[in-house]
Amino acid sequence: MHFEISVDIDAAAETVWALLADVERWPGMTDSIDRVELLDKPFALSSKARVHQPRLPAAVWTVTAFDENETFTWESRSPGVRTVAAHDIARRPDGTVSVRLAIDQTGPLAPAASLLAGRLTRRYVTMEANGLKAEAERRSGTGSP
Repeated sequence: MHFEISVDIDAAAETVWALLADVERWPGMTDSIDRVELLDKPFALSSKARVHQPRLPAAVWTVTAFDENETFTWESRSPGVRTVAAHDIARRPDGTVSVRLAIDQTGPLAPAASLLAGRLTRRYVTMEANGLKAEAERRSGTGSP
C-alpha cells in the first residue's frame, strides 16, 4: 500500500518543523494519535518512539532518515509488514511551505494489512496533515481561531 497527501501551510518552515519534530505533542494536533512516547531523546536519526493510535496496536517507530528542518522518515515493523512513513517540508518563495506525508507498507502480509486497515490508515494520515496545517497556521496567526 502507498498513500501520500500534500498540504500547503501558511506558516514558516521552522514553525512546521518544530511541530513535526515534537512527536510527543502530536496527540494535541490530531485525534488519530492517542499517545507518543519518545524512547530516545533528542528526536534525531535512530531515535525510537512508541505510537499509540485508536483501533491499532501500539507500534515502535525508528527514525531512518533525518534532515533537520526539512524531512524525517521512520519505519515500524510487525510480523510480515514493514511500514515506512515520510514527512517532507518544501519551502516556497513566499515563506510558506508544502508538507508531504507518505506511508508505504511492504512485506508478505502488506496486502492483507491494506485490506484490513488501509482505509483507516489513509484517514489517519489525512487527519494528521490537516491537524498539522491547522496548528501551524494557528501558531503563525494565519489560521482560524
